Amino acid sequence: MSTHTATDMRWHKEKRVDDEVMRHPADGEAWKEFDRTFPEFADDPRNVRLGLATDGFNPYGVLNQHRSTWQIFVFPYNLPPWKCMKKECMMMTVLITEDLGRSIDVYLRPLVDELKDLWTNGVRKYDKSTEKMFTL
Repeated sequence: MSTHTATDMRWHKEKRVDDEVMRHPADGEAWKEFDRTFPEFADDPRNVRLGLATDGFNPYGVLNQHRSTWQIFVFPYNLPPWKCMKKECMMMTVLITEDLGRSIDVYLRPLVDELKDLWTNGVRKYDKSTEKMFTL
């Protein structure tokens, strides 16, 4: 994401239009409720909002095979709508190359643990625009 400007990352805070039209996940009621519940997080536009998506597919295209591959992507929703879903902004966090059955939670556990740690403890980062350290 080094090609994105600070303005891009602040889009959800500074450029969002509140007119009941959903143009971006940040316009959804879930994010608005999140902002009301965690105002200290919402007040700092440098905090990264993430969306998680997954889908499975059969890599060989043979219908009678039970083999499947699942990829799990994380998207930074801080970016404006025309950027947040571009492939250069996607982060593939997990690639599962076996039949999941009902055990996707086993594969997601390390990712969930890392995200919980980031939420609870944060990580120290440097803000180039202010030339100061902050906790993300």
